[in-house]
Amino acid sequence: MNLDPRVVFDTVDLTGVIANAILGGVVARSLKLDAVGFVFLAIITALGGGLLRDTLLNVGQPVALTNPLYLVFALAGAAVAYFVPIRGRWTQRILTVADALSLGCWAATGTAKALSAGLTWLPAMLIGLVTAVGGGMIRDLLVGRIPAVFGGNTLYATGALIGAAEMTIFWHVGLTTWGMGASIVSVAVLTVLARRFGWRLPGPAQWLEDWSPRRLPTLLRRRGSPRGLAEQGLGPATAATAATATEAAAATAPGTAEHNEAVERLGSQRQRLTPARLMRIRGRGGSRQRRG
Repeated sequence: MNLDPRVVFDTVDLTGVIANAILGGVVARSLKLDAVGFVFLAIITALGGGLLRDTLLNVGQPVALTNPLYLVFALAGAAVAYFVPIRGRWTQRILTVADALSLGCWAATGTAKALSAGLTWLPAMLIGLVTAVGGGMIRDLLVGRIPAVFGGNTLYATGALIGAAEMTIFWHVGLTTWGMGASIVSVAVLTVLARRFGWRLPGPAQWLEDWSPRRLPTLLRRRGSPRGLAEQGLGPATAATAATATEAAAATAPGTAEHNEAVERLGSQRQRLTPARLMRIRGRGGSRQRRG
């Protein structure tokens, strides 16, 4: 039996619509909104990315408004979330998988549409990213939240960007259908595994700034009390030595023997003041200030 790829893609597309509509309804339920709030958040979550894509490309009326199935499935998802409490491990797993499949589908669809409209590869990938995550971003902004795709969660927008990149490559070699399939599968696998194992993008390396010669003495004075240093295995003498070595390194001219000697002393102290220890010192100092 030959299975038409378009049927598969449309199925994944509409499955993503109803899954994201339910997720929008879950947010509405957590905020104790009425039926209007459920409908509005469900439609925005499910169709917001496509509406934003078609508006930016300006290539005609948005598909979400010309194809009645999109609104029907979005309203169905809102009704499900309104009448049925979304609980249970398996329910969450099903929604996660459906959302992951649609993420790659929407990223590839937006990218292909942007490339067909004449955009180059980088703007087209951004359009694909907006198509995939735009609905959730608009929903979070409407309810006064920082969009979840901006950080603090497992890999999501990263997966959409990978799917957009795959679609760009396949589109340029004339294999659009293969690009759609590759994007759906790879993004779904990455997103589900990221949720399972807690994969996240690394945060800013703030501790690198704390190691600067000018800031380390101030950090030790403000955050490192004798008790906190003792709990980390660092006595007051160690902290004072580190501060003295840091000030000496900053005060001497680079290239001189005095500067090199001060840097060596500072390096030996830094081996004791590891980044993990320094962050714990900062955390303990901040918690003491809050309790005070």
